[in-house]
Amino acid sequence: MNAFFYCVIFTFVKTSILEIPTQKIHLPNSSIELFIRREDLVHPFVSGNKFRKLKYNLIQAKKENHTTLLTFGGAFSNHIAAVAFAGKENGFKTIGIIRGDELASQIDKNPTLKFAHECGMKFHFVTRENYRQKDSTEFIQDLKEKFNNFYLLPEGGTNNLAVKGCSEIVTDADVEYDFICCAVGTGGTISGIINSISTHQKVLGFPALKGDFLQKDIRKFALSENWELISDYHFGGYGKVTNELIQFINLFFVENKIPLDPIYTGKMVFGVIDLIQKNYFPNNSKILLIHTGGIQGVDGMNVKLNKNNTPIIQFND
Repeated sequence: MNAFFYCVIFTFVKTSILEIPTQKIHLPNSSIELFIRREDLVHPFVSGNKFRKLKYNLIQAKKENHTTLLTFGGAFSNHIAAVAFAGKENGFKTIGIIRGDELASQIDKNPTLKFAHECGMKFHFVTRENYRQKDSTEFIQDLKEKFNNFYLLPEGGTNNLAVKGCSEIVTDADVEYDFICCAVGTGGTISGIINSISTHQKVLGFPALKGDFLQKDIRKFALSENWELISDYHFGGYGKVTNELIQFINLFFVENKIPLDPIYTGKMVFGVIDLIQKNYFPNNSKILLIHTGGIQGVDGMNVKLNKNNTPIIQFND
């Protein structure tokens, strides 16, 4: 294990990874045992799966003598915020290719972009139409001509090294669980979990996006078939929420003192509890939920909710 690895770990984490708590969720009148792994507590700014995805990528970037990280994201991207902070803490310059050119004049009004900017990230705003071409050879070549040499991190951070990092979320000590559940964005986190489970376990993924394309993306990395996507809890699609979801997140915090984000983990937890109530799981099942972080995005979501005069997310008693 090289010196930079230790640098990354001690820069990111104030307490040991081994100290991440797993909390039991009270389910009245149920034989199901439900627990949540608090990956959101890995680090205050590079939380949950973002820490896992960046861990080995930062090591690789340093090995290749890169000084700049370049990545992609939207207005309230957890990934953008995490890369900005991780880059600053570990001596990298950072560049964010941001979806939506109208956001260029709104940095100070956007909590995520303001935070990333304060961490030193330079932004390059592109139209939504151009952003759809971000994976094309031509788009990447244009970025290389504009920004010269950089270490490329894909949107959401998913690549082979990210999957390797996410495979460390579940350990041998978790063999007691029958089901492992997580939210799904780009497929990296669930792929890593799939690759680390035992043969008797099953992984359930709850996509935050509409569509079936994630099946193909996950199969690029997953080494087994012990998994299933449950696509009924996206609440209208990526970044979409309803009053019912917001009320659920607020009540869950009051009852369990655990904050949930509305884009990923909140929808997953809602889905799992709904499935328990519908008797989806066999009696006496033991279920582990993975909290993938994303709490930094709550402020941005509340800005949108306030504009619509709808209930906001509140983490207070």
